[in-house]
Amino acid sequence: MKQITIVGGGLVGSLLAVFLAKRGHAVHVYERRSDPRKASVYAGRSINLVVSHRGWTALKAAGVKEAVERIVVPVHARMTHDRDGKLTRLPYSIDGRPIHSVSRGELNKVLLSEADKYPNVTVHFDHRCTSVHLDTATCTFHNEENGENVAVTADVVFGADGAPSAVRQEMMKGRFNFSQEYIEHDYKEIAFPPNADGTPQMDPNCLHIWARRYFMMMGLANQDGGFTGTLFMPHSGEFSFDGIKDEKDLKRFFEAHFADAIPMLPDLTEQYFRNPQSNLAIIRCGPWTHTDKVALIGDAAHAIVPFYGEGMNAGYEDCKVLNDLLNDHGDDNWGVVLDAYNAARKPNGDAIADLSLRNFVEMRDLVADPRFILRKKIEGRMQAKHPDKWLPLYSQVKFTDTPYVDAWNEGLRHDRIMEEVLAMPDIAERWESEEVEMKVLGLLEQV
Repeated sequence: MKQITIVGGGLVGSLLAVFLAKRGHAVHVYERRSDPRKASVYAGRSINLVVSHRGWTALKAAGVKEAVERIVVPVHARMTHDRDGKLTRLPYSIDGRPIHSVSRGELNKVLLSEADKYPNVTVHFDHRCTSVHLDTATCTFHNEENGENVAVTADVVFGADGAPSAVRQEMMKGRFNFSQEYIEHDYKEIAFPPNADGTPQMDPNCLHIWARRYFMMMGLANQDGGFTGTLFMPHSGEFSFDGIKDEKDLKRFFEAHFADAIPMLPDLTEQYFRNPQSNLAIIRCGPWTHTDKVALIGDAAHAIVPFYGEGMNAGYEDCKVLNDLLNDHGDDNWGVVLDAYNAARKPNGDAIADLSLRNFVEMRDLVADPRFILRKKIEGRMQAKHPDKWLPLYSQVKFTDTPYVDAWNEGLRHDRIMEEVLAMPDIAERWESEEVEMKVLGLLEQV
């Protein structure tokens, strides 16, 4: 049995606690915020999450899949809303496989309760990490309630404390690579309430997207019939948060770009000016480990933008891979395990960052583009007829365990193939022809 300190009791830290507790270790989780089961810690700044295949694989391995299944909503397709309110449904897979929408707050509550079931797990809320001694795996925490500081020495420390990670800050003082890239877009939560009778105002089994090229709004369903909506816009410029100063600006903006959403948002003005505007950044760093003592996991190692809905799933896959490596090498070989963990996960952390940026362009610019829709039809036909030869990038990411880095490389190959296919004369009329099918198959052999 090892003494394990997990800094951060959010989505990844709480799942990691379950994995390590099941292995018999003494786990102490330190979370700077209050217990979300007693007080809301996400109000007004949440983006709904989606659980994909990788997430379910990890949750099942940890024995908490059934508990999470009770709080999710299946999502089978994207539903685009154009400026005139016209709806277009784009299924995620040809065989109807869904991803699952879940409230960040509700998921965190469930996983903390699952961790609490283990007598060898202790969660300390309102404890902020102020320093880390890497070589001795000693963390100092400030108790926000009584003002006291406590030093905790463990065998292994995991930094699961998100993008602003205190553990990573300490690792950066040594030979450590780090980059932080802010994208030009910020986000703001805009929640859609249910109808008076509790029914949803939109199809709950779709991710709703108002794609407007330079900005976008999206909405994912909750179990109460409402939707957590998110507005993404540049920080400044022509179409930006800076351009909306008052209620009149807000009304003009929504009337011009999101007119069909206005009747569904009776408290739009109150929400808009109450909810905080938050930024979005990508963090790449390495190595994720320090000897056999310290490791980063989840957003602390690979914070990404939310446009593939994979940030949480990538963090959960980190936990699953770590657990598998402990199965392979044993719980007394942490140096070997952490080295293998870093080698396995670092390239995939970088790849999902690239993939999430790519999907932002797709969601914002392309989902309403006839050329993009045609490409999806061709890809769907190829997958249906040749599932052993063509699996669309989105399906590789969301519905398989294919390493992110392999999916990224295969996606680039698909881009090159589809560029040639879409350049064929009269492709819009001939896309279902045998000639197009043979063209794709031939390019698969060459590219």
